[in-house]
Amino acid sequence: QLARIQTDSVVEKLRELYPHLDFEIVAMSTTGDKILDTALSKIGEKSLFTKELENALERNEVDLVVHSLKDLPTSLPPGFTIGAVCKRENPLDAVVFHPKNCGKTLSLLPEKSVIGTSSLRRAAQLKKKFPQLEFRDIRGNLNTRLKKLDEKEDFSAIILAAAGLKRMGWENRIGQLLSPEDCLYAVGQGALAVEVRAKDQEILHMVSALHDADTVLCCIAERAFMKRLEGGCSVPVAVSTMLKDGQLYLTGAVYSLDGSDSLKETMQTSVNYPHQNEDGPNDDVQHVGITAKNVPGQAQEAAEKLGVELASLLLSKGAKHILSVARQLNDA
Repeated sequence: QLARIQTDSVVEKLRELYPHLDFEIVAMSTTGDKILDTALSKIGEKSLFTKELENALERNEVDLVVHSLKDLPTSLPPGFTIGAVCKRENPLDAVVFHPKNCGKTLSLLPEKSVIGTSSLRRAAQLKKKFPQLEFRDIRGNLNTRLKKLDEKEDFSAIILAAAGLKRMGWENRIGQLLSPEDCLYAVGQGALAVEVRAKDQEILHMVSALHDADTVLCCIAERAFMKRLEGGCSVPVAVSTMLKDGQLYLTGAVYSLDGSDSLKETMQTSVNYPHQNEDGPNDDVQHVGITAKNVPGQAQEAAEKLGVELASLLLSKGAKHILSVARQLNDA
């Protein structure tokens, strides 16, 4: 349902921009939708929610695919690109409480309360901050997870992305928003991406009108950070970005699975560049899989460099060890 709502919202914008065009929505399931009894981090497939959709794109059965940006790997298969990154919804994580805990916060829950999350990143940060709570895996789409929470006594609360809840119209279920101090979010969280065939100039040009420049720059920095660390959903990597007065601030962190070991740093760079006409051979420069012709190229380069430099700083302080231990433990 959420995927459908997200797709509908993108198509609605395209219909407004191009009223003379017809848009047909094709629904399909992916590996990630079908394997519901295994933790995401254990399936070990990088393109869990994207493979089947990309196959359809490759076979020209569809022309564009709408994803949650956080589901897209930092390296896309050859021949594909992210042609649009829409304006980001609130990227923070949210706590949804069991009806009996209504009005509480995580710190007010009784000791040994069980919190559901399928994300290693959320669990690692929250275990450290709330050692009195227990964290357990919960899978399924949003409807399934809320049902599991409400109808059983297994969980005192679950952690979900605020963006998804808002898009579903369930904002009233958010009992607590986790600030970046409590829980840094996932790379690309809250942003929608439109994936297209890289060679399809017409479609690329069409969807590029959906780009939100600020979101593009923040997400390029975040994705470059993740790519340099070689992180994926099998290791806890987290970020927070802010764009203010032409300065892009990126906070990035890596965690051990139990959150006891972590590294966190913040860096900034200027992304205040004018837009130059960059037609010609540089027409389709991709930055961590994103093609954004209408965002100044120098600003995109600066954002990508920021992500790489922040990751390099963490690697120089021992991030590789933390991540490889986390990966081994998760695989075990």
